[in-house]
Amino acid sequence: MKISLFRKSVDRILEKLPPVLLRELNGGVSVFPEKKREGDCLIMGEYIEDPGLGNLVALYWGSFAEALGGASPEEWEEEIEETVLHELRHHVESLAGVDYLGEEDEREFR
Repeated sequence: MKISLFRKSVDRILEKLPPVLLRELNGGVSVFPEKKREGDCLIMGEYIEDPGLGNLVALYWGSFAEALGGASPEEWEEEIEETVLHELRHHVESLAGVDYLGEEDEREFR
């Protein structure tokens, strides 16, 4: 999937979500062309809290491209939606003052 179609897919997913989930996500959802790794782990997206940039979700198109390669558009859409919802859960939990998903991620990737 080309990055332009990826961005359109992200927009479609965000339009379907209740606006309350995006509350205080003042940095929005950004798509970056590169891939990101932490050790052997490919990072598809991340939730960032930054005093200057605000709260934002970063999605790494290059990571999706490496992981999904020649997958069908439906598989891309499913993975994009799963990643967006995962990162938004980090955001909502942060607003609530908890980090249950962060703890789950930590256990899963140890």
